[in-house]
Amino acid sequence: MIARWATFDCYGTLIDWQVGIGTALADLWPQADLERLLERYHQIEPDVEQDSSSPYRAVLAETLRRLAAEEGLPVPEGRADALADSLPEWPAFPEVPEALRGLRAQGWRIGILSNTDPDLLKASLQHVGAPVDLTITAAEAGSYKPAHGHWREFEERSGADRHRHVHVAASLFHDIAPCAELGLPVVWINRLSEVTNLPRAAELPDLSELPSTLDSVIPDVD
Repeated sequence: MIARWATFDCYGTLIDWQVGIGTALADLWPQADLERLLERYHQIEPDVEQDSSSPYRAVLAETLRRLAAEEGLPVPEGRADALADSLPEWPAFPEVPEALRGLRAQGWRIGILSNTDPDLLKASLQHVGAPVDLTITAAEAGSYKPAHGHWREFEERSGADRHRHVHVAASLFHDIAPCAELGLPVVWINRLSEVTNLPRAAELPDLSELPSTLDSVIPDVD
């Protein structure tokens, strides 16, 4: 039987980066408007990543620098890498371990396609509660999503059948849009109650019902 593959974005899909980034920013600037900082952070980071092959640590540091400059906030001495330093402690969403264990019990192979560095992703995977078969980071893809490098690298390294592969992600910009370009079925984890016309095989508020959903997207048949 040809293996079924479910690939995932990591941050925002499996790992709660809103909590992780928010905690780090609140620690740096406890009196600042955290909601505004988070909103601007998520607008600045894609600009830093665009056409970049820099390590994600450098992306995090540059995003923090630009955010601080824009908001007129000082970065405390020795804290330029505060986001990367905090990343290994960013928690998984509570339903993630059970959902991933359910997928593995159903025979799915699991891949992670993430805009990060190998060592940072390795630390995050300690929180997801299930083994992962393959990881592709920005360092290995040579680009940041929404560029297609992660998916090309995944296909080359996994040998996955495109008809037995579905991607699972929360970000419209980084994942859902490029999957539409690639013609790849995608399950949108819409944690923020967003609205889009982009195509998707299914839409869920979190991963709780993902095992049964993926079985309907790609049935387990010979």
